[in-house]
Amino acid sequence: MAPAHLYNLPADAVWFITGSSSGIGLALAQKIASHPTHRLVATARNSSKLAGLLSQSDRVHTIDLDVTSENAIDAAVDSALSKFGRIDVMVNNAGSGLMGDTESALQPEGQAKARKQVETNLWGTTRLSLHAVRVFRDENPKTGQQGGVVLNVTSLGGFAGFPGTAFYHAAKFGVEGFTEGLSKEVRPEWNIHFCLIEPGGTQSNFVTAGMDWFAPHPAYAAADSPSRLLEEHVRDPEKQKTRTPAERVAGAMYQVVVLARSKSLPMRLPLTEGAWQIVKNEIAVVDKELEEVKALSLSVEVDDANKTEPSEKRATGLNSTVDS
Repeated sequence: MAPAHLYNLPADAVWFITGSSSGIGLALAQKIASHPTHRLVATARNSSKLAGLLSQSDRVHTIDLDVTSENAIDAAVDSALSKFGRIDVMVNNAGSGLMGDTESALQPEGQAKARKQVETNLWGTTRLSLHAVRVFRDENPKTGQQGGVVLNVTSLGGFAGFPGTAFYHAAKFGVEGFTEGLSKEVRPEWNIHFCLIEPGGTQSNFVTAGMDWFAPHPAYAAADSPSRLLEEHVRDPEKQKTRTPAERVAGAMYQVVVLARSKSLPMRLPLTEGAWQIVKNEIAVVDKELEEVKALSLSVEVDDANKTEPSEKRATGLNSTVDS
């Protein structure tokens, strides 16, 4: 077995990919389906659409999967195990977008859209991630293969926030926090690894087919409102032509797993120059703000001469966890 921080992708690896009918999911599914030895579980809301998109062989297994249905998720994982006996790479790619004036969520229709956004982009990913941990730990060793990799696709919107997409960020930030927390729970001998994929602008039908919209709110009708400006940018078909092909993003996702045999998977992988630069800029902004509030942040500490809590409790922060 590789050292605990490394992962050797098996020659006959089983990839489980959600949202395989378009965009990055389709590009990655096609890459795996065309590999001479890898095996693929490709899922979509209507998997019949995959028949003309993926090469057909006994190494390709397609499944209907609505990631908002717990029963459908459980059944899809069971089907994958029945077919191949294990899963080596779980790719949580399925998702949708929601744009518009966030305040519109106060209306009943808007609230339903907001809840659906979180249900699709957060809860489906969390359940499949937990199934992956269970399978990697308990099922894979029965086939002689220990561990596996979870790739959770969050997008740049999982790290940086933009106007008009607050509920999308709520879900994607949630996936990032969930993944980071879960990654620190698994024991090293289980050989389980996680990576958050953060693509920037990618050529796909996400805007046309994968995007829902809030009804406009009159308070934000001005053309120079931040949400209106971003909406104009997103809807511009000419901007779509400048975005990165999904095949290139999928290729990098495949490559980061292959490279894990010699280098630890990063917790976050921004893909596209724009995504990488925005993440770097966001980190710099946070670092600057931390320095500006440092004195106030530290001022709440109990004075050394008057400590009332055990030092080890204060050092770990356990007191704040319990109190809150």
